[in-house]
Amino acid sequence: MKIRKDFLPFSRPSIGETEINAVAACLKSGWITTGALCKAFEEQLCALTGAPRAVSLSSATAGMHLMLTALNVGPGDEVITPSMTFASTVNLIALRQAKPVFVDVDYGTLNMDCEAMEEKITERTKVMIPVHFAGAPADMDRVNRLARKYSLKVIEDAAHAVGTSYKGTHAGGFGHPAIFSFHPIKNITTGEGGMITLNSAAVEKKLRLTRFHGIERDAWKRYGKGGNPSYDIAEPGYKYNMPDLLAALGLAQMERWRELNARRRVLAGLYFDGLRGTEGLDLPEVPSYDHVHAWHLFVVKVTGMSRDLFMQKLADHNIGYGLHFPPAHKLSYVKKRFGVRAASLPQTNLAADRIISLPLFPDMTENDVHYVCGAIKEILKNA
Repeated sequence: MKIRKDFLPFSRPSIGETEINAVAACLKSGWITTGALCKAFEEQLCALTGAPRAVSLSSATAGMHLMLTALNVGPGDEVITPSMTFASTVNLIALRQAKPVFVDVDYGTLNMDCEAMEEKITERTKVMIPVHFAGAPADMDRVNRLARKYSLKVIEDAAHAVGTSYKGTHAGGFGHPAIFSFHPIKNITTGEGGMITLNSAAVEKKLRLTRFHGIERDAWKRYGKGGNPSYDIAEPGYKYNMPDLLAALGLAQMERWRELNARRRVLAGLYFDGLRGTEGLDLPEVPSYDHVHAWHLFVVKVTGMSRDLFMQKLADHNIGYGLHFPPAHKLSYVKKRFGVRAASLPQTNLAADRIISLPLFPDMTENDVHYVCGAIKEILKNA
């Protein structure tokens, strides 16, 4: 087949005049740090998820740090999470001097195997972190049942889950803290940024303190009209607040999330149509329970040749790709520090060397998808 001249990236944010005008208006306002736009963005996430409270942040990683801190996760505690997740979660568990305990995934969906979670629970287990992988929700009925049975805390990893719902409830709407990401590859973006949605007023207060040095009043309350620039610090905190400049972009993207996700669904459908039955390739599966998939990622598994060679061939065809995710239990420091038995994660290991994320972003054309499908078929045919 003829090689395209231009490079097709793995992902690219969909930024239009609405977003550009919103950011320009924020710049012209003279107020670009944390303020009224962050508050409005938090209210939008509350409306989307059904959670009564939200705290905007500089990143989802910051959100995980603050939540583990707020829940007093520390030495001797265990936190259950899939190994098939971004390394930041495991890094933060380790940095809190706690132990990550990995649960296997379903090979087809790459979502955590909630039936296998119970055997991982011990008297030291404090928190479970279900991941809504690639835009498909984890089985929250099982997660909630185990949380009630063993009195465990739950943090939803909703980094992929703007627009994701489980049996009619949006991610973040189950009464647990949920952490969303607005990195440029996500379904909506603020450039960089994150959000925690939650129910507890006490936890929200702690999060707002620790996200900004431990100071109760952020810049809006200290330097806005009638503000008080004085402050006290009862406990030290971090610098994890989101600026209004990013919230302006997020608010504009929130106006379009349904449109953006609808386009992702169309593109995912084209991939299924174009790749179904291709020898040497396993397509993603979707959960059997009632759900709405946000199609943040389209992750296939290469079985007909080595993945490294497959990636090289995609690059030769001017096609970008992603890897979600190198399993955390295979990271050097995790193996050395926690000694995870690979045999306890058979489906994760089976998928680990096969997974690759294909280009998927709203501004892709149908011809882009057809080109990727044609290239993949040619590559595998000639393997």
